[in-house]
Amino acid sequence: MNQNQNKLKASVTLLRIFIGWHFLFEGVVKMYNPEWTSFGYLATAQGPFEWFFTMLIGDATIGWVDTLNIIALMVVGVTFTLGIFERLGAIVGIGLLALYFFAHPPFPGLTQMNVEGNYWIINKNLIELVACIVIYQLPTGAYFGLDYLRKNKLKTQEQ
Repeated sequence: MNQNQNKLKASVTLLRIFIGWHFLFEGVVKMYNPEWTSFGYLATAQGPFEWFFTMLIGDATIGWVDTLNIIALMVVGVTFTLGIFERLGAIVGIGLLALYFFAHPPFPGLTQMNVEGNYWIINKNLIELVACIVIYQLPTGAYFGLDYLRKNKLKTQEQ
């Protein structure tokens, strides 16, 4: 049983670090690219929540939306990659991925525009969202991450 638990911890840790790197890299690339904006992605939104996403592309809001998107990507990236406050990162990641999913849902009858790949009901955003739920349920920072160092430092200060 203990060997299986260690395998599970190692697997979820690897998943956490990989997703963290993905989010962190996306956030950094968007932050340093002055030409990047979420306008195109939001303007081509479709499905039942199209009205919500097209509301976000106004001149007064798009700058905020872009900035919040970058911040959210960086929060997930840093918390997951470093293994600290990963439940907070998981909640932010779940919310962000849900927005990505519902902006371009792979539902039958919808033409998929401005997305990579061909999907039907389940896409990569939904898969990564479920992985964030797993990381929320099984945080591994205390096993391998800065949370391990933080918790051990607190233990030594108590003694």
